[in-house]
Amino acid sequence: MKTVQPRKQRKMLYQAPSHIRYQRFSAPFSPSLRAAHRVNSFPIRTGDTVRVMRGDRKGSEGKVTKVDRRRYRILIEGITREKVDGTAIQVAIHPSKVMLTNLNLDDKWRRESLKVEVAKEAEKPEEITAEPEKERKKRKPRKAPAEKAKAPKKRRVKKSEKEKRGEAEIG
Repeated sequence: MKTVQPRKQRKMLYQAPSHIRYQRFSAPFSPSLRAAHRVNSFPIRTGDTVRVMRGDRKGSEGKVTKVDRRRYRILIEGITREKVDGTAIQVAIHPSKVMLTNLNLDDKWRRESLKVEVAKEAEKPEEITAEPEKERKKRKPRKAPAEKAKAPKKRRVKKSEKEKRGEAEIG
């Protein structure tokens, strides 16, 4: 029995803005990249080298020539098919079906984001084992507010109660 996604999930997928589509273009790293950068996946960009992991073209490798965010597909150099008239066209592949084998690090932001993630991972174990636990400032317990002499509160009386009591307003 085939399950169907709810309508709203598909609507969110196909009406997503470009910055959210970019996040969905993440692909897993190859074991060597994973060991080097200590990151499991990263968004695909033009110029990255990928290996196809699923489908008819499984095992083929090439550079990403185009990223089509509108159709959720990438075009890879060397992965083509022949049309009836003999012309070769590139085959569009979903980014979840590939694995990143080499990154295009021309972009400064992309280089820094990988370095920051590596630095964060490296700092966590050292902080726990090497540094002693810092003493926290001990707070003094709050003092109880000075007790005021409790005067009996005056009770507000409604007009109807005043009339019952026989009190007349002088005015």
